[in-house]
Amino acid sequence: MATLVEGDVHTFGSQLPAMFDAVKLAAVATVLYVIVRGLNLKSPYSPPELTYQDTPLMRYLLQCCPLLTKDYIPPLLWGKSGHIQTVLYGKMGRVNTPTPRGVRKFLPMPDGATATFDLFEALADHSTGGDITMVICPGIGNHSEKNYIRTFVDHSQRQGYRCAVLNHLGALPDIELTAPRLFTYGCTWEFAAMVTSVKQAFPHTLLVVVGFSLGGNIVCKFLGENPFNQDKVLCCISVCQGYNVLGAQETFLQWDQGRRLYNFVLAGNMKKLILSHRKSLLDMNSCNISDADVSRLCAATSLAQIDDSIMRKFHGYSSLDEYYQQESCVHYMHKVTVPLILINSIDDPLVHPSLLAIPRTLSEKLPNMIFALTQHGGHLGFFEGAMLFPQPLTWIDKIIVELADAICHWERKTPARQERSFPNFKSQSAEQASKQARAWPSVAALFQCEWPYG
Repeated sequence: MATLVEGDVHTFGSQLPAMFDAVKLAAVATVLYVIVRGLNLKSPYSPPELTYQDTPLMRYLLQCCPLLTKDYIPPLLWGKSGHIQTVLYGKMGRVNTPTPRGVRKFLPMPDGATATFDLFEALADHSTGGDITMVICPGIGNHSEKNYIRTFVDHSQRQGYRCAVLNHLGALPDIELTAPRLFTYGCTWEFAAMVTSVKQAFPHTLLVVVGFSLGGNIVCKFLGENPFNQDKVLCCISVCQGYNVLGAQETFLQWDQGRRLYNFVLAGNMKKLILSHRKSLLDMNSCNISDADVSRLCAATSLAQIDDSIMRKFHGYSSLDEYYQQESCVHYMHKVTVPLILINSIDDPLVHPSLLAIPRTLSEKLPNMIFALTQHGGHLGFFEGAMLFPQPLTWIDKIIVELADAICHWERKTPARQERSFPNFKSQSAEQASKQARAWPSVAALFQCEWPYG
């Protein structure tokens, strides 16, 4: 049997420091490799990939919206990770979030529900001199008090836009339900009521429709449901939606890009929201939610399980597939004739790349649509910054206003559209516009009650 002699032991011992150094170097190299791959640091900056038909309007947008053709540059150290962008947005929201002051409006619905939205007056003249209102639909379970909505509203107000923000039914913690239902993926009733109210309160205003995530599905569906819904609408801008609820839920069960984990987290949030209204829902005689449904809700670990046990029953859908099919905007978007701008990010961990074939195909076929796909941004993140700390305004905040400004000027400059879009076009201050709107006698009877918010 071979044995180590004294010389061999000394030789082996002298090699130990070098071996430990090699192990440490290998460990450091492994960590760096994981960081580079995980944070996607080698991914190059690039402008959005655009899909559109070559029309005068689209050429005008490209000329007037430099953010569409310039590189989107996220923070260097973490901004190329869609997961970090998404998580930071969800946990932190925007940086140095402002608190815009507005008025909360209450609208009684035909089925007994009470819709609410918050109205924020413009803080400056619009660049066209006209009266423009942004009607905004937030993401799933969100409302006007969310940080990303507050930041976007403040930025839009300062650019001359009045803002009306829908609070999804049941989303506000201090507002009780008055009917046995919550918001759903594609129910447009509350958004339609808000738009109608804005039109009645401000007869001369024109509308820019904006939807974030689930809100994008709702606004596109709303516009396509009835041609009348597009009256006075200058354009619609949808950000980070999935277009097809059925397809989105199928991809949400996959582990690719951690999508199943996001599903679990979103399901937990929805569960808490529904259970916070448990007493209201179960105490209403017309509610078709049973104790057994609530038990299944408590055991649910995915959005599909929650939708099957609770959400589809608010509108009487007989099956989950029927619910998803009827709630998806993909069946209505081809009926939208106003300019429609669709924005997504390829590294959005909530929206599977297969769903992006829908806006790409529509934009190739329809002259009023443009699809912008960024390489980075995550889900509603789109932070900008040099190295580590993001800027207060995000790329998405700025590009929505830039696009809206361009559409407003396009409508004003086009002779065939000017009379329809700017019938009372004149320069007036935001204060004068506000006084004019408050002078209309129908406004006082329009809302059940209101209080200052902010």
